[in-house]
Amino acid sequence: MNWQGILNTVQTTVTGVGLQVIGAIVLYIVGRWLISFAVGLVQKGLAQQKIEPTLLRFLGNTVAVVLNITLVIAILGYFGVQTTSFAALLAGAGLAIGSAWGGLLANFAAGIFLVVLRPFKVGDFISAGGITGTVEEVGLFVTTVDTPDNVRTFVGNNKLFSDNIQNFSANAYRRVELSAQVSGAADPKQVIAAMKARLKQIPNVAVKPEPEVVIASFTPAGPVFAVRPYTHNDTYWQVYFDTNLAIREVLGDGTFPSPMPVFGIQQVGETAPRV
Repeated sequence: MNWQGILNTVQTTVTGVGLQVIGAIVLYIVGRWLISFAVGLVQKGLAQQKIEPTLLRFLGNTVAVVLNITLVIAILGYFGVQTTSFAALLAGAGLAIGSAWGGLLANFAAGIFLVVLRPFKVGDFISAGGITGTVEEVGLFVTTVDTPDNVRTFVGNNKLFSDNIQNFSANAYRRVELSAQVSGAADPKQVIAAMKARLKQIPNVAVKPEPEVVIASFTPAGPVFAVRPYTHNDTYWQVYFDTNLAIREVLGDGTFPSPMPVFGIQQVGETAPRV
């Protein structure tokens, strides 16, 4: 047996395969760098065209996915795999995966509709899909939302698109909804005047429309007032908490009696027994 010939063949094969592996690694590293450069270039070009961040990030993610698939096909072609056969295999696999992962494709389609129809954009404060928070990114399959307690939440695009969407940032102002219990012995007109005067002193309360203070309902303790100042969405919570403090100051300084339930008691006398 010619051991020297076998050794030479093994060395040649290992060297060839090793060079191919090294070439594939170099191709992958260079390809990834070029993809990052291309995506950055596309996003920079779109940003100069005043494209809004929602569409900008969505297009950037789409370009990155397409280029990464192209890179994988190129590396397989470098190893001698027939790319035409691989493309057909990829299409068949895509069909099978699409049938099995219908929800994933639904999220992708919903993401396109979210970008095109634009019910919200990056930076808007929304409530949808059971989540309330600020939109950070609309991705290919999920939307990233930061909740008010600073928890990053990923919601499927289809869940957002198929649910009711409340966009609190779309309008110029937002109404704060609070209530205040007042004694039935207090003059409601004086309570309304004092409350409105105090609300106007709160920072960031809108001048137009003016704060509303009206009787909303009645209880045994007295009327319940609806206290409704208006403010911009960015200062909503500041006005909300300051309004709570203002209600406490107006109703707790002794000017108005404290609300207490009032009940009437009627005593029925006993009938004298017949003799």
